[in-house]
Amino acid sequence: MSHFVLGVTGASGSIYATRTAMYLQRFGHEVTLIVTHPGKQVLEYEDQSALFDYCKDVCNVDDFFAECASGSSDIAGMAVVPCSMGTLGRIAAGTSDNLLVRAADVCLKERRPLVIVPREMPYNLIHIENMKHVTLAGAVVIPASPQFYCKPQSVEELVDTVVAKILKHLGVEQSLVASVAKVWSGEL
Repeated sequence: MSHFVLGVTGASGSIYATRTAMYLQRFGHEVTLIVTHPGKQVLEYEDQSALFDYCKDVCNVDDFFAECASGSSDIAGMAVVPCSMGTLGRIAAGTSDNLLVRAADVCLKERRPLVIVPREMPYNLIHIENMKHVTLAGAVVIPASPQFYCKPQSVEELVDTVVAKILKHLGVEQSLVASVAKVWSGEL
């Protein structure tokens, strides 16, 4: 069992966070949740309060004494999903002005997996440069761009195509979207 941090910001698409936490819990992992103040508003507006049911701990975004603020913690990795462009910019700049950004900074400095899932579009050059900076620092940027190869039949199945990528890059074994591999091997 591993321990992951899930950061949620004010970008739309909180269903991605809920399903990521659900699968991490289902696969036997612990989840510590950090939600920004705008993230709380979006969770409520998008009716995603079930997210809290899948998390072992919920940290206050202003609590710098939380375990995940320290490099000596046993955190296996972190996903920021959805990630607003403001939070992306703060992570890229290393400002650590709240616990979510500090936990991301800890993952980068300790060379732990950090997955950033931007949900805004279109991108301007500043956004692209910030994605470049975090990528060069060791993060993986996975835009919330779902796949259609597996012919999803519901919004949840469509969301899971992105969640599968998030889990893969956190090092979590899963087979949420196994049929995609069949497309490229010619089995369909």
